[in-house]
Amino acid sequence: MGNMKMIVMLTYHDQTVKDAAQVFESCKDLPVQDWGFKNIGIPTDEMKKLVALMKAAGKTTYLEVVTYKEEECLSAAELAIECNFDYLMGTVYFASVHKLLKEANMKYFPFCGKVWGNPSILGDTYEDVIEGAKKFEALGVEGTDILAYRFVGDAEELLRRFVKEVSFPVVVAGSIDSNARMDFMKELRPWGMTMGSALFDKRFIADGSFRDNLKYVVEYLEKD
Repeated sequence: MGNMKMIVMLTYHDQTVKDAAQVFESCKDLPVQDWGFKNIGIPTDEMKKLVALMKAAGKTTYLEVVTYKEEECLSAAELAIECNFDYLMGTVYFASVHKLLKEANMKYFPFCGKVWGNPSILGDTYEDVIEGAKKFEALGVEGTDILAYRFVGDAEELLRRFVKEVSFPVVVAGSIDSNARMDFMKELRPWGMTMGSALFDKRFIADGSFRDNLKYVVEYLEKD
C-alpha cells in the first residue's frame, strides 16, 4: 500500500453492520491501521464501545456520514466528538461544522463536489469537483472525501485530473470492488481509500470470510 491508507469500513449497504465489534475483533491483528463505520446501523452507546475497542487496539478511527443539511451535519459532528473518533468523513461542508470539529481537535474530510440522493450521486463537472476541493484546502480543511465511482461522468478521468490538480489529502470513498479498481488505486496513490461492502460481499475470495477477503486485499495492495 506504500503510504496509501486503506480504511476498512464495517458497513454494508451504507449502514454499520450489527456485529461490527465481532468483525473487528476477528481482524484487528491484520496490518490495517485505519477503521471506520457509519453513523447509522448501531446505537450510540455501541458506537462508543466500538471506537474504544479500536483505539485500545491502537487503530485510527473514522466516522463516515452521508447527510446534506447543515443541522444534520452538525449533529453528525457532535456524534463524532461524543464517540471520540479521529476523523469525520462525509457531510456537505459547512463552516459551523468545521469550527466545531476544529475546537474538538478532530480532522474533517467533507465531500467535494455536489452530492445528493441516497445512494449518493456526485456532480456536476470535473472542474466543480476539483475547485470545491481547492476551496476546502484554502479554508484549512484537512482533506476531502470523493465519491468518485458515483460521479455522473467518467470516474477514472475525474480521479486522474483530481490527483494531478489537488495536492491535499483525498479519500476515494467506496465501490472499489475488483482487482482492476485496486490496480487503479495503486497507480493513482490517493491519500486513502475506503472499502466495506466489497469485503462483506466476498468479492475477492467467494468462499472466504470477511477476514480472508481483507487479508487478500491488504496483500494485493502491498504488491508492487
